[in-house]
Amino acid sequence: QVQLVESGGGLVQAGGSLRLSCAASGRTFSNLGMGWFRQAPGKDREFVAAISWSGRSTRYADSVKGRFIISRDNAKNTVYLQMNSLKPEDTALYYCAADSSGGYYDRRTNFGYWGQGTQVTVSS
Repeated sequence: QVQLVESGGGLVQAGGSLRLSCAASGRTFSNLGMGWFRQAPGKDREFVAAISWSGRSTRYADSVKGRFIISRDNAKNTVYLQMNSLKPEDTALYYCAADSSGGYYDRRTNFGYWGQGTQVTVSS
């Protein structure tokens, strides 16, 4: 089992920045691929970013490419999502997810473990 706890969400003005954190426990973190997804009201949960177990490979949704950066610190069992140039359309509940294969996929079905989410609200 893997437990994931997100933090760092909040209210920010358009153009601002936030950094989300996700602390993992329960399994060897350095073996896990990690991802961030988000879900806005009335919409499906969508992929945001993913990072491989080593941190050497990353993948981003087109909507956040160039604005968001995913990173990880295996010594701290934590994955981060730095969000810059935020837009109102980035408003959503952001979820951290873990993939036992260690990959950096963009499909929800690859991730077997999920956190409870942290709310990000971007005002215009």
